[in-house]
Amino acid sequence: MRRRLFAVLAVAFTMAGSAMAADYPKPQEGDWTAKDFRIHTGEVLPALKLHYRTIGDPKNPAVLMLHGSGGSSASLLTPGFAGELFGAGQPLDATKYYIILPDGLGHGQSGKPSDGLKAKFPAYDYGDMVEAQYRLLTEGMGVKHLRLVMGNSMGGMHAWLWGGMHPDFMDALVPMASQPTPMSARNWMMRRMIIDAVRNDPDWNGGNYTTQPKAVKAASVFFGIATSGGTLAYAKLAPTREAADKMLDERLAAPFTADANDFLYQWAASGDYDPTPLLPKITAKLLLINSADDERNPPETGLTEAAMKQVKNGSLYLIPASADTRGHGTTGNARFYTKPLAAFLEGLPAAVR
Repeated sequence: MRRRLFAVLAVAFTMAGSAMAADYPKPQEGDWTAKDFRIHTGEVLPALKLHYRTIGDPKNPAVLMLHGSGGSSASLLTPGFAGELFGAGQPLDATKYYIILPDGLGHGQSGKPSDGLKAKFPAYDYGDMVEAQYRLLTEGMGVKHLRLVMGNSMGGMHAWLWGGMHPDFMDALVPMASQPTPMSARNWMMRRMIIDAVRNDPDWNGGNYTTQPKAVKAASVFFGIATSGGTLAYAKLAPTREAADKMLDERLAAPFTADANDFLYQWAASGDYDPTPLLPKITAKLLLINSADDERNPPETGLTEAAMKQVKNGSLYLIPASADTRGHGTTGNARFYTKPLAAFLEGLPAAVR
């Protein structure tokens, strides 16, 4: 009887979770091609495919939602993120906003090295990715103004660039899991290590491989453990060597479908990230959401607070570290900041139509 009760409860909880995750309009997908897309190096892609998803009515105020490195628009449609933000009565209620989720240049179903050019694909950077998003919105979708630009991790760094590159295009900015400072220190050193792991693998063969280099998966797992997950959380989840081995073995055994060239380009794109000159140009109201245990953006350096002094209308919400937070991965769980985000949005001036 008890086993049957647990089974019934498990099904009920699963159904409840699915209902919560689906409590917003079904995402619609589309593609648009940017003609003669110029990379910062001067190279030109004659036709750059840009894939995107949208949720809601285009007549409503538009929100641009940006994903992290190696992800896609689909990676934001999780119960812990979209399920906490886009539903009825939630901070970004999709019946009141038009939510646009693009696949970044080099990511998802947008143009990337693995589509055919391999290592001949132009080496893009974050500025190029933002310009691709801007062209998609303005030329491809006819969007003239955004209520909000919000992004996580790489998407957070993009949000900082958006604020300075196109300061009049949005009312508000919410960068998350990011810093308005140059790429440096451990954050860059760890990225260099995974980039070099691909380039130094003999199977990579200058990008012209016939089988995926084996180093890519190990490098990805190593980077994930070293720079995301939370110190207190790991102590709770893997309190013994046996538990730690089990967790590592599971990650190493998990399916890994990333293409090595795509992977290399995605991480190398962050190398020249430096929004410092753009910070005084930001006029939109800004809420930075970071986690106190973020391994890639450690608050104890004081760098973020110093840089934020250059932002006219900026504030910081720092999520306290705990055994329930996940370091750099914390902001993927919107329950940690739905209240401050809702208050921030409610305090904005009337939307520009």
